[in-house]
Amino acid sequence: MRASLLCLASFASACGVSAQNAPPPTPDWLSGYWLSCEGGQVAENWIGAGSGTLLGANLTRGEQAGFEFLRIAANASGGHSYYSMPNGRSPATEFVMVSLAGDRVVFENLTHDFPQRIIYERNREVLHARIESVDASQGMDWSFTRAEMDASCE
Repeated sequence: MRASLLCLASFASACGVSAQNAPPPTPDWLSGYWLSCEGGQVAENWIGAGSGTLLGANLTRGEQAGFEFLRIAANASGGHSYYSMPNGRSPATEFVMVSLAGDRVVFENLTHDFPQRIIYERNREVLHARIESVDASQGMDWSFTRAEMDASCE
């Protein structure tokens, strides 16, 4: 048994596998269909929990109608970033994950005009999302509830 463990440890070491090289976790608790009915309808759908990459789509109906393709994935620095493509616009804008603690994640891009910070926080079946300027002088908030896929506010 000891020889097997030593062999496995040697193999992992030779392959460059270590706890220090493991990518940081992703906020897999975002996974699911989330709906906000405050001042129109906003829906976000996130998939990919457990894969190291989360893919999301946001669909807004009402006065501020639009859509956004979203992705949380590994970045060139070895961390994770939130990549946003409002109305499908390319290239994506990158916001680096600066904090992931429990059911709260914060992404920042201090060179972007607005938003500069994106925050998601989950409390059971409610997902709070906020975008803001770094000094918090500008901001927008949404409260989503978990819903059935393609549910609507009507």
